[in-house]
Formats: sequence, C-alpha cells, structure tokens
Amino acid sequence: MNDATPGRALGKGRAEVEAGTEQILLVDDNPINLQILQQSLQGCGYGLLLARDGREALEVARRERPSLVLLDVMMPIMDGFEVCRRLKASSQTADIAVIFLSALGESADKVRGFALGGVDYIAKPFRPDEVVARVKTHVKIHRLERELARRNSELEAENQRILHTISEGIVGLDGQGRITACNPAASRMLGWPVHDVLGERLHGLGLFATEDGIEVEEDQTTVWRCYAAGEGAANAVELIRRRDGRLIHVAMTATPLPEGGAVLVLRDISQWMESEEALRVAREQLESQRQHLAHMERLSTLGEMGAGIAHEVNQPLTAVTNYARVARRLLREPELDRQRLDHVLSRLDVQAVRAAEVIQRLRSYLHKPEGGGEWVDVNELVQEVIALAEVDSRINDVSIHFEAATDLRPVWIDPIQFQQVALNLIRNAMEAMVGSPWRQQGVVVVTRLGEEWVSMDVVDRGRGVSEEQAQRLFEPCYSTKQGGMGVGLSICQGIIHHYGGQISVERNGPDGMTFRCALPRTPDAAPLA
Repeated sequence: MNDATPGRALGKGRAEVEAGTEQILLVDDNPINLQILQQSLQGCGYGLLLARDGREALEVARRERPSLVLLDVMMPIMDGFEVCRRLKASSQTADIAVIFLSALGESADKVRGFALGGVDYIAKPFRPDEVVARVKTHVKIHRLERELARRNSELEAENQRILHTISEGIVGLDGQGRITACNPAASRMLGWPVHDVLGERLHGLGLFATEDGIEVEEDQTTVWRCYAAGEGAANAVELIRRRDGRLIHVAMTATPLPEGGAVLVLRDISQWMESEEALRVAREQLESQRQHLAHMERLSTLGEMGAGIAHEVNQPLTAVTNYARVARRLLREPELDRQRLDHVLSRLDVQAVRAAEVIQRLRSYLHKPEGGGEWVDVNELVQEVIALAEVDSRINDVSIHFEAATDLRPVWIDPIQFQQVALNLIRNAMEAMVGSPWRQQGVVVVTRLGEEWVSMDVVDRGRGVSEEQAQRLFEPCYSTKQGGMGVGLSICQGIIHHYGGQISVERNGPDGMTFRCALPRTPDAAPLA
C-alpha cells in the first residue's frame, strides 16, 4: 500500500497527475478510512487528493479544483456540512460535486446534506464496488455538466457576437413590455444607450409617433399587440421617434415568446422610403413627359391631316353659305314658298351639324388627358377614330372596313389615348396601301374578345417590311418612312403598356402587316350592347 501525503495527487503510483485526468479529493479524519478509499479508487484512472480535516480540504479544493469530493461528515473543528457550505459559497469551488461519507442514517442529516449542495451519500462502512460505482457515475455527470456549461458559454458568447455584429436591431421584451435585451444596432437605431433602456418599459421611451410627432397610444402599437396579446407581425412599417426627436421609418418583425414577452427585429428603411419617394416623383415626371409627348404627337398628326381636315370642314361650311343665300332669295320673292324654305333650312341645319361634328372630333382628339383611365367600349372608340380618319381615307383613296365583335367586355384605358393609338395604326396602314395592287381591299379593323384580353387588329395589304425591320418598329426614332420621326409607334407602345396591355406586329407574308393591341378585359362584366 502506498503512503499518501496530504494534498498530494496520487494516480497509478505517481505523484503528478496527467493532463486531463479527473481529480478526486478524499476527506476523512480517520487515516484507515482514507486508505480504504484510496485503495478502492486506485487503478480507476483518477488523480487522488487527500485531506484529513475540513480546513485542509478547503485549501486543497481551492488550489486543485477537483471534480469530486468524498467528504466525511463527522470531523472535529469543522464538520463536513460546514465544509460543503463553504465550498458552495465560493465561486471558485461551487461547481465541485460533493458526496458525503457518513455512518449517520437519519433522514434529516441526508436532507441537510442535499440542501447544502451534496449530490449523494455513501454509508460507512464502505463497500469498494459501491464507492467506485458512485464515483464513476458522479465524475461522468460532472464531466457532462462541465461540458454542457462550456458549450452554453460558447453559445452565449456566439449569440453575443451575432447580436453585436448583426445589422438589424434586436430588442427583447418581457410580458410587461420592459426591455430585457438590446443589441448595439438597436441602440444606434433608436438613439438610446443600452444601459439606459434595460429594465425600462419600451413605450416609456416615446418611440412610437405619427407623422406630425404625436405619440401613439400604447394599445394601438404593433409591439403591444405582440407582447400583451400574442399577435405576431412581419415587416410592419412603423414610424419611430429617436431620442433626438428625429423620425425614422423601420420595418418591424414582432414575435411573441411562449413564456410571455416578445422579440422585436428592427430594420431602418428610411433611405429606402426616401428612394421610393424619389422614384415616385420620377415616375410622375416621366408620365407627365410621356403624356406631353403623346399630346405633341397628336398635334403633329392633325398637322399632317391639316389639308384634309380643312377640306372636310370647308365642304359643309360652303354648303351652309349656299343654302343661306337660297333662303334669303326665297324670302325676297313676292309669294313665300314655305315648304321650299323649310327644306332649304333643314339642309342648312344638316350641313352645320356636320361641320360641328368634325370640329368636335378634332377638339376631343386634341384634349389633353388627365393621365387616368376609365372603363370604355373599344368598338365605340374605334368607330369614332374611323370617322376622324375618313379625311385621310378619301385623300388616299383607301377604304376602312370595321369588323366589330358583338361580345366585347369593357377595358380600362384613357379613351383619348386609345384613339391616338388606333388613329396612328390606321393612318400608317392606309399610307402603306397607297400604290398597292391590293388597294381596293382597304384597311380592315377587327375587334375580338379573348379569355383575358380585348384586342384590336389593324390589317393592311400594303408594302411590307423585312423581318429585321419589323423587330425594330417600336424602337424610338426608328422609321421606315422617308423623313419619318420614328416616335409614333414608340408612343403607342408606351400607352398600351401603361395600361397593362400588349402591342405587337406580324408580317402578312410579303404584302402587308397586322398590328395588334390587346388590353386586359373585365372578367365578369356583361357583354357591351
């Protein structure tokens, strides 16, 4: 049997303990008991430390930090209960497991030992196999607890690193809305130092405000509904008033916790909101410019049609003048022929109305739209455009034929802008057919109802274009006409796309083109009369 010096580590006959070896402190004022314990545990791979009284046990425990202490209860000067109490009271030794050694069989003594932090009891006299079994069990438990504590510490450190480096603000709340956690990103975002907000009620910081700075009632906030009522929210846009009074927009995700309280994730979207506002203004300016360009193109179209329009208006006005002269002559006759005068005045009225209709169509076409839309009947708009295009039809000697669908649904578009598209396509088709051998067939305008679209086709049999040219027809400033500006079809495309529609072109073999405009139809409206 090896002699053991108090406080020396004994393991496999060596005085030094190998790195990583679990150390066990044996404490008993009876040398024989110490020897029995030492003999029982030798060869189990542990480093054994010995102490013969309570004070020595405390000194060795603080110096060596063993995993386990086998601690005799009945010792002079300082009993095992007091030793255990002092071990657990010190942060250096609180995690050391304690197994009491005692011949006492009273339940009260065992309860007292467990209350002080002991993990087990071994009754005297010792049974070596029981000592080894209990020691191995508690050393293993201690090792697992220590590993778990290490992993928890690592996870906590990792969590703290994540919370400190993440760009989103993280705020933890308890069931009363008090702040339990606040990462640096949230501190910077809200303008409040972390140490100033921990333990404070979130609403007490005056964070939630309206655009004019008025504080929002707590029960009206997303946060209150989360921590008090358990209602989560994802990416709710909130206006936050920082500590310096500046208002910022944040996207807030609020998640209620099962045990009560909530976790808030905050993302500063002030710059995004500013960018969205700037984008909205830019879109409005772009739309205004698009409408202005479309209006100028309408003026240009009427300028091109000027001679024909003048002729169209001049004819009824000339007729009005002639009928007026006839009426005056009838009035100067000795006997008034009332029937003939009535006929002349009726014809005069018809010609005046005809001139007024021409002018009204021009005024409507030139009217600058407000940029909105309305539910319209495509057939009615096409008929009005054909009436407006009759001038070019006579000048070019190209007729216009309209095949109107009888089951159309309304479409959403500005009527003036749709008429501009239709007139542009019809005039292009008539110009393409000048000199064509198929000229007498004229331009055909067809409306159709599809499952999702209402379409208008403008078909001609005029001079066609190549496949390469057809693919470029809607490009700005590209034209196949001599001296053409190349903006008409581009503007038509912009108008149709603005209202969610499509515009396309197909070649009709070597002769002619088909332009198709399709606009979303109302799914449930009754057919138009």
